[in-house]
Amino acid sequence: MQKTKLPLLRHNGVNYLLPFVIITACFALWGFANDITNPMVKAFSKIFRMNVTQGAMVQVAFYGGYFAMAYPAAIFIKKFSYKSGILMGLALYAIGAFLFFPAKMTGSYVPFLLAYFVLTCGLSFLETSANPYILTMGPEENATRRLNLAQSFNPLGSLMGMFVAMHFIQARLNPMSSAERAALPEDEFRLLSQSDLSILITPYLAIGLVVVLIFLLIFFTRMPVNGDKEKTVHFAGMIRRIFSVPNYREGVVAQFFYVGAQIMCWTFIIQYGTRVFMGQGMEEQAAEVLSQRYNIVAMALFIVSRFISTYLMKFFNPGKMLRTFAVMAAILTLGVILFRNIWGLYCLVAVSACMSLMFPTIYGIALKGMGEDAKFGAAGLIMAILGGSLLPPLQARIIDMGIIGTNFPAINASFILPMISFLVVAWYGRKAYRRSIAVHHG
Repeated sequence: MQKTKLPLLRHNGVNYLLPFVIITACFALWGFANDITNPMVKAFSKIFRMNVTQGAMVQVAFYGGYFAMAYPAAIFIKKFSYKSGILMGLALYAIGAFLFFPAKMTGSYVPFLLAYFVLTCGLSFLETSANPYILTMGPEENATRRLNLAQSFNPLGSLMGMFVAMHFIQARLNPMSSAERAALPEDEFRLLSQSDLSILITPYLAIGLVVVLIFLLIFFTRMPVNGDKEKTVHFAGMIRRIFSVPNYREGVVAQFFYVGAQIMCWTFIIQYGTRVFMGQGMEEQAAEVLSQRYNIVAMALFIVSRFISTYLMKFFNPGKMLRTFAVMAAILTLGVILFRNIWGLYCLVAVSACMSLMFPTIYGIALKGMGEDAKFGAAGLIMAILGGSLLPPLQARIIDMGIIGTNFPAINASFILPMISFLVVAWYGRKAYRRSIAVHHG
């Protein structure tokens, strides 16, 4: 058990409340982008008459941008500042969102993947800048708790993304089923696709305008220069130094599997729920919309749990909490696999409560005590988001099998991948907790 009475947002006589609030708004922005995108796997699959694996290329492009831009972002931040990194991230975010309009005009799938890639290059800049920046806005002793508080606003953006996806995209797309679309003549299919794409791109164009406004707000606001004094880059030496730290090295692995598990659970909850509700006699379109409502419930549960766990972190060791929540998530995921009815969906929704503290807690533990090295350390942890690009397509391949063996649903079996991922996170929490106890007694 741990307890700290140190202020979260005041250090050495400096009050960080205003910059904390402004930067925390960016956490909601990338939450929106993440969770308006998850349902698009299903939407693009229908619009372009593709299977689940092809639709999951959205996630490959999305999280591939995170991976590709993380270290360039770190070098940029090192040479300039956290504020400059955030502004660059917002600029790329807006450009990627506006690219959805020319992508729609082509009527092809690949330009949308390019738009997602550019957008998430911006998100990579944002996360590589904002997460370690928040860690500097107060005493190091409660940096992990401070990051958990900032990250609590990320799922508010996620919830908005899900709401927009459900009400302004999914509910407005043509209700024609995948089978009916497959039977359409090519010219009729092309007209239908253009109509659906016009609906799909509108929220992205709107968020692009919002991002421009946030860019202007931050550009004209004076921000603290924490950790922005050293401009030289000794790349090879810094990489060797940060990866020599066990908490960091293992944290990159844990973050890879956590992000993969999160994206798998939130992306394929729609496929899972659709199978459950169609098994009850519901039509495909109605089953998809109802499944997205369960996705929103899962995100609401995630938000509530994030605030509760942030409070509990005043009293309990972060590594111990991470281990406990990850074990609970693995048990619930086993329920997702074994149940073939609504109880499996309930378990999948409940997993979100367990995931709530994982990303910022892994992040905070991994970067604790790194000082100036945190800029490059943050980049490695953002590159670990590649798990969200590589693992969902593997799960999609399993889902596309339909049935495994004689009658076991492949969608259920596919959740073995998130279960394994949560066990890796539990392993990291256990290791981090033991190290913190050893340091405390040492």
